[in-house]
Amino acid sequence: MCRREPDSRPGPGPGEERGAATVLAVALVGVLVLLGMAGVFVTATGAAHRQAQAAADLAALAAAATLQQGGDPCEAATTIATANGAEVTDCVVAGSDVVVDVQVSGPEFLGHGFVPTARARAGPG
Repeated sequence: MCRREPDSRPGPGPGEERGAATVLAVALVGVLVLLGMAGVFVTATGAAHRQAQAAADLAALAAAATLQQGGDPCEAATTIATANGAEVTDCVVAGSDVVVDVQVSGPEFLGHGFVPTARARAGPG
């Protein structure tokens, strides 16, 4: 019959690795939180882009209507864009059409910001 001597090697024995699953669980929770924050950033970026596009569309329509009435179209575009939380970065009158570029402040994630921009054209043509 074979007898085994007790293991005399240093290190944890059976049942002495308590807490290893806790470290793994904390790491997985951290990864899930980071992925959740990234999802929120993507959603906020999409919402900011939609806000920029809506502001550009409304500003271009107001500018085209003002141009048809003989007023200053870029002033009208700036007023409407500002009322919609955007900033006009460019306003070009091309014949009877008006092209308006706007930007809005976007979300930030891990120190990286995003500035959504949009362009809209309006006029009878």
